[in-house]
Order: sequence, then structure tokens, then C-alpha cells
Amino acid sequence: MLFTQPCTPRAAAPERPARPIASALRWALIATAPLLMAQAAPQPDEAARILAAHNAARASLGLDPLRWNATLAAQAEQWAEQVARVDRLHHGLGSGSGQGENLWMGTRERFTVEEMVGRWVAEKQLFRHGRFPHNSLTGDWAAVGHYTQIVWRRTREVGCSLARGVRNDVLVCRYHEAGNVEGEWPY
Repeated sequence: MLFTQPCTPRAAAPERPARPIASALRWALIATAPLLMAQAAPQPDEAARILAAHNAARASLGLDPLRWNATLAAQAEQWAEQVARVDRLHHGLGSGSGQGENLWMGTRERFTVEEMVGRWVAEKQLFRHGRFPHNSLTGDWAAVGHYTQIVWRRTREVGCSLARGVRNDVLVCRYHEAGNVEGEWPY
């Protein structure tokens, strides 16, 4: 929500002498702000924690663990930065890409990566085992689609990236093979 206040005229400030160093620093910060807004790929520790959160959900079902895929992580990084820049959550993969994608967005620096992945895993409470898309107790597969992608039996690899926007953090995870295939059983 944007709040505005009426402008009140102010007296002009007295003229100050130029400060070339302060001015250069100000312009350097303005020029690099877009770079500071997004964090490249997850740090090695973050990547390991994201992978561990995924694999804990899979282990609870006796499924093989996922492997980290640097190429998927690099693709996720590009999309996470774009989503963080526009501050609007939307998928970046078209059908036929062979990849799956989970997206998460929340208030900047308020959530751990475990909480982010945990939100997807929490969809399990609405999950009903059956052929996709008949997997949700609500009747809407989207209510469990993140969870089913994480635990999809044929998915073997994941790569994720966390980007920080001005207001929100964005986590993008890409999966190979894609899950949520119509007519198939998740596991």
C-alpha cells in the first residue's frame, strides 16, 4: 500500500559547496543498487540447507534424495532476480521445458530457507494420494502442487536461487524431471 502526504512548500536550502567525493559515492550507490537488490545464487550453506529441506520431505516417504544441479540453480537465479526486480510472483517456465518450478515470495529477511521450503512441504496436509491432478483434498491440485513437485518420484535433481528484492525475498527452485504430470502417480 502506498501512503502519500500533501506537499508543503519549503524554503530553499542555502547553497552548499560541491562535495565531489560524497557525490561520487551517492552515484556509485545508485548505480549499483540493482546489483545489491538481488543476491546471486544461494551461498553454499544455503544451497545445502535448501537441498536438505527437500530431501527430508522425500525421506519421510522413502524416496531417493534429490541431487543439486548447478545448471538448474543458474537458471533459477536468472528467474529469481527477475521476479525480485518486478516484485510480482509468476512462473518463468513454459510447458514442454522438461523442468518443474516452485516459487516462493515473502517479506525480505523474515524467513529462513527452511521456512520457505517448509511452506511448500506443509501442503502435505491437503494432499491425497492418487493420480495427478486428483491429489488435493480441496479438489484444486494447485493447493498441493509445490509439495507434489518436491516428492515426485521421477524428479532426481533440483537447483534453487534466493534473490532479495527491495521489499521481498524470492526463492525459485527448478526440478528435473518435472513433476505434476497428468495421469501419473506422484510416488
